[in-house]
Amino acid sequence: MNRTKGDEEEYWNSSKFKAFTFDDEDDELSQLKESKRAVNSLRDFVADDDDDELERVSWSGEPVGSISWSIKETAGHSGSTQEGREQLKNQSRNSFSSYAQLPKPSSTYSLSSFFRGRTRPGSFQSLSDALSDTPSKSYAPELGRPKGEYRVCSLERFRSLQDKLQLLEEAENMHDGNVITAVLIFLKRTLSKEILFRELEVRQVALRHLIHFLKEIGDQKLLIDLFRFLDRTEELALSHYREHLNIQDPEKRKEFLKTCISLPFSAEDSAHIQDHYTLLERQIIIEANDRHLESAGQTEIFRKHPRKASILNMPLVTTLFYSCFYHYTEAEGTFSSPINLKKTFKIPDKQYVLTALAARAKLRAWHDVDALFTTKNWLGYTKKRAPIGFHRVVEILHKNSAPVQILQEYVNLVEDVDTKLNLATKFKCHDVVIDTYRDLKDRQQLLAYRSKVDKGSAEEEKIDAILSSSQIRWKN
Repeated sequence: MNRTKGDEEEYWNSSKFKAFTFDDEDDELSQLKESKRAVNSLRDFVADDDDDELERVSWSGEPVGSISWSIKETAGHSGSTQEGREQLKNQSRNSFSSYAQLPKPSSTYSLSSFFRGRTRPGSFQSLSDALSDTPSKSYAPELGRPKGEYRVCSLERFRSLQDKLQLLEEAENMHDGNVITAVLIFLKRTLSKEILFRELEVRQVALRHLIHFLKEIGDQKLLIDLFRFLDRTEELALSHYREHLNIQDPEKRKEFLKTCISLPFSAEDSAHIQDHYTLLERQIIIEANDRHLESAGQTEIFRKHPRKASILNMPLVTTLFYSCFYHYTEAEGTFSSPINLKKTFKIPDKQYVLTALAARAKLRAWHDVDALFTTKNWLGYTKKRAPIGFHRVVEILHKNSAPVQILQEYVNLVEDVDTKLNLATKFKCHDVVIDTYRDLKDRQQLLAYRSKVDKGSAEEEKIDAILSSSQIRWKN
């Protein structure tokens, strides 16, 4: 969405106060002083509070995440794209932070950085555990005062190119991002884009502020023209790729993503674009099939657990969860098979097991949970193995109201004794606590735990039998 001339003026100049004016002096020194006064006046109407508050934002104003996050960004729910833009626009007015010196970049961002992010505890929104933060970006201080209190200056007196560039230079010397952006809005309105691009090409600080401002206001056309002029091919490709957010029809979005695959991305970024296209293509097929099965009413899983939302445009890990919930037993050759998704998108074992466990436990399919962790060696012996750690398995099982017998089985598989005792106590797995204190030959702890079980219960009787046993040599 392009900001009109009136919007830009309102953005900076709305005020009940009289505009700032200058004396009519024409000599070079007077022009320099005039530029400084204009810049200082601009700086007066922006607050200097909270300069230290830097925010890392993505296209939607949320923390950057993995490929699942990126695909989540494309979710085609009604109004979501516009809402995200408005949120970013509102945040952007309040989150330009001050900067010192910025090195000249070869590229300001890449898809590979977008597809990595921080995972919140208990979240299934990350594709891998290889996590890193995106670099902080420096913007100007937030505007801390109401518009009515701003002191406004008019820049219309600066008519010649030399005067305008002098004004921009003074703004840069102030190291105030709000002032730089205000001047850039004036230049954007009063200069042709060819002249503006040419002058900013050698002024990297101002260039970065303009790029950020254009992203905020959604002036995609001018941004693409700028990247094309600068010969920044990857950023040009990314700007084009971002346009898929505006396409609501799944088939049209899929075809658009297909055209993005051939754009000049890095090898890693091209792989991400290919994954995005492949995932949407698969979601379209799954959605059509499952909608038919659900409407027919002949499939038990859809009768017992009606779908709450469409699978279209959902993140990769959400798609995996959906597949593990509705299509867990399907053969690998089908598009909706969880194993097929795992292999196609190279989902790590940890993420796959975590997601499958959450889905099957929600269905209380305890046999599937058991099979998920059972491995068999070449001699035919079986053992339990959990790439995510059995302590996490226990937490997820308890969250899904697993029977105490199942909880106790998995608590017993936790290797660290302290962790095992904490979990067993927390989830009232009495047999595990009693057996562990018995194995530790810790009489005092066993006596203490006796007071926590019900009087006359089987657990109390078990503790009494162990305490009276003559075969145990207590350590205290």
